[in-house]
Amino acid sequence: MKCQHCEKPATFHITELTDPSGPVMVHLCEEHARSYLSQETVDSPSNALAGMLAKQLKLEQTAEQLAKLDKKTCPVCGIKFAEFRQAGRLGCAYDYVFFQSDLEPLLLSIHGSKVHKGKQPTRRSGSPDRQHKLIQLRREMQEAIAKEQYERAGELRDKIQNYENGEEQSSAPPPSEP
Repeated sequence: MKCQHCEKPATFHITELTDPSGPVMVHLCEEHARSYLSQETVDSPSNALAGMLAKQLKLEQTAEQLAKLDKKTCPVCGIKFAEFRQAGRLGCAYDYVFFQSDLEPLLLSIHGSKVHKGKQPTRRSGSPDRQHKLIQLRREMQEAIAKEQYERAGELRDKIQNYENGEEQSSAPPPSEP
């Protein structure tokens, strides 16, 4: 593949996903890639992405170093690093280990961390012990209803309501008045 600006061999293949009509492929030689990736303006998302890529690829790397990296192949699934750079997807879970040294700087620049933290639920349902206690109380209430022990079922219902409202009471009886 040849550079889009000159006829030198293209060593950088960049896919821009900012165009609504679809992805735009840019094929550049090392010289034009350096000027493309070092653009000062970060107005558009493609320029921001280009800046991240420039940091990741460390423009001092020669075409030989990039070619060597692109030929690096996972022994488990057989994906080459060049295929990952093109598709943006790894082939298997072992790829994270095999390409770790090459992926860490990329993950740091994109996500700001090497560790996945996941989402936190907006509303917590309580601790597992609390949930277990509520389930146990509801079962006891159902059993009391089945045995027609309605007073016991009413007490359990009140306990469940207090427990759900955060008014967790100890199982000790209330102190007696003198």
